[in-house]
Amino acid sequence: MTELLKISLPDGSVREMEPGSTPADVAAAIGPGLAKAAIAARVDGELRDINRPFEGDAELALVTSRDEEDALELARHDFAHVLAEAVQSLFPGTQITFGPATDDGFYYDVKAPETREPFSMDDLPAIEEEMRRIIKADKPLHREVWSRQQLIEKWEAEGEVFKAEWAKELPENEELTVYWSGGPNEEGSWLDMCRGPHLPSTGKLDPQAFKLMRVAGAYWRGDQNNAQLTRIYGTGWLNKKQLNAHLTRLEEAAKRDHRKLGREMDLFHLQEEAHGSVFWHPNGYRIWRELEAYMRRKMDGAGYQEIKTPQLMDVRQWTASGHWGKYAENMFAVPDIVPEVDDSGAASSHPKVAPDADWMAIKPMNCPAHVLVFKQGITSYRDLPIRLGEMGCCHRNEPHGALHGLMRVRQFTQDDAHIFCTESQVVEEVRAFCKLAESVYRDFGFTFAIKLALRPEKRLGSDADWDKAEQELRDAVEEAGMMSEEFGWEELPGEGAFYAPKLEWHLTDAIGRTWQVGTIQGDRVLPERLDASYIGEDGEKHRPVMLHRAIFGSYERFIGILIEHYAGRMPVWLAPVQAVVATIVSDADDYAREAVAKLEAAGIRVESDFRNEKINYKVREHSVAKVPHLLVVGNREAEEGTVAVRTLGQQHQKVMPLDEAIAMLKTEATPPDLREG
Repeated sequence: MTELLKISLPDGSVREMEPGSTPADVAAAIGPGLAKAAIAARVDGELRDINRPFEGDAELALVTSRDEEDALELARHDFAHVLAEAVQSLFPGTQITFGPATDDGFYYDVKAPETREPFSMDDLPAIEEEMRRIIKADKPLHREVWSRQQLIEKWEAEGEVFKAEWAKELPENEELTVYWSGGPNEEGSWLDMCRGPHLPSTGKLDPQAFKLMRVAGAYWRGDQNNAQLTRIYGTGWLNKKQLNAHLTRLEEAAKRDHRKLGREMDLFHLQEEAHGSVFWHPNGYRIWRELEAYMRRKMDGAGYQEIKTPQLMDVRQWTASGHWGKYAENMFAVPDIVPEVDDSGAASSHPKVAPDADWMAIKPMNCPAHVLVFKQGITSYRDLPIRLGEMGCCHRNEPHGALHGLMRVRQFTQDDAHIFCTESQVVEEVRAFCKLAESVYRDFGFTFAIKLALRPEKRLGSDADWDKAEQELRDAVEEAGMMSEEFGWEELPGEGAFYAPKLEWHLTDAIGRTWQVGTIQGDRVLPERLDASYIGEDGEKHRPVMLHRAIFGSYERFIGILIEHYAGRMPVWLAPVQAVVATIVSDADDYAREAVAKLEAAGIRVESDFRNEKINYKVREHSVAKVPHLLVVGNREAEEGTVAVRTLGQQHQKVMPLDEAIAMLKTEATPPDLREG
């Protein structure tokens, strides 16, 4: 008699099943409702196809659409495969490569047949319709295990040079799987190599829950020396309602795009002469200055000492710190030479560099320089903790294609600081930082989640050091009262820096997007590599622990986030221009000048608008520039000593005495950390 399989369910019950049974069989045994709803399974914690047979006794959790994270991952993966099938169905001779799920959808990299141009936006409607046809056909998705040689022969026979190249590099002893869309080897069926898992059939997808969004150029294996491909992007969801909500968010995000608003508000610009570096205009730099002043007050209040360190340091210093070996491709290096200049005073565009020239690197981060400041003189344990802060300008060699407005730049300034402390002080210092970061983010109206990024595969330092550093961060968050669902606590395996685990703060903006901003990291590697020490109570030298921390992250990116979060309507204390006094008639000009003078004396950033234009024109113009308050004056206001206040985003104006308007503006213009109560 064949021994039955014991399948343990989440409720503690055990089902006995025949060998060869699948999770789908278990769902059917429980009831027809579950059989219909189940789309995949977790077998011993691993997400699997629902029709994949058990290999022995197992713990089983059936996955339905209510398990949204898993369901979305499966749906998006399947949408990618359906996309590739649709493209090959419509355009025979198309070569496929790979297509993963993404955070909000999917993409697939393909190469158009030689007989036509690369795919464009014009092709997307037809591809969408073919995808819907495949989904409505409800084709079963069937898993098979193949040998590497079978894969190679399959792809070479069909002229799939990219898939064949990949297959040749796969290990022979690894289980290699393919998925059929439709019955194996049946007419109209389609095959792709894939680890899976997948939904049971294409019909489990909602044909109205996806949309192809755009196309972009890509290179095979991400190498610009390889063949150019077309990447087709789509967004995919579980149902039409989710899709529509996402498209609405995208529309709202487009309205809030910091690049668009930056132009309208005259904040900054970017141009090719300085790839990835920002030209700040007076209005934009005013926001920067207010943020910088705010952060300085916060850091001063928390016991930080501000320093300033060099932009250029000898490459040997970066070698000693470990950055040159781990990060050199992201650094800018310059030879330490005097450029040759001819008699006309013109320097060569390609100066000669001697083979033995010393090299300098522009700092991509401030950490090694802060260690060098710490090392000056003799430091006692009584001096610790030492908190060194810097508004440090850094440069990183980001690829041109990755640059994006203020969000991804090459030159940026961090609200950076490093805390040097004893082993026993680490938890308290991290706990204090957690509370400081919370107070800052609350001042800007953000909710946030705290996540712990754990050790990556490639790292410096011993496992014991990593164990200790990770636990210290956990303990600090717990002591701060933030290790809870309220603060979105989560651990992220493999996402730490190469030298330390880190806590990350993920902000949620006004339209529900998340932004990773603040961070703190415990580091025992850099003090060792750069020989930083303090004299302990025992009179001996000891290594300090170095905590790397930032709250804004970078001023550039944080300002970009704020612009989009507020849709350009900055809080009055941050607004470059806090009020404009605008006249209806020229007779009121003198009174308007008096009003401007009083506002300036009260510390309000105010401008005047005496142009011979209709007041509605002035209102529209200053609304586009996102000025918080427009103070309108005419003959009546001049006679009565009042102003008609039009507040951005409000339909109705409010007439009030000038002094009352000034008091209101002074209150709103006070930074949150300086307000009473």
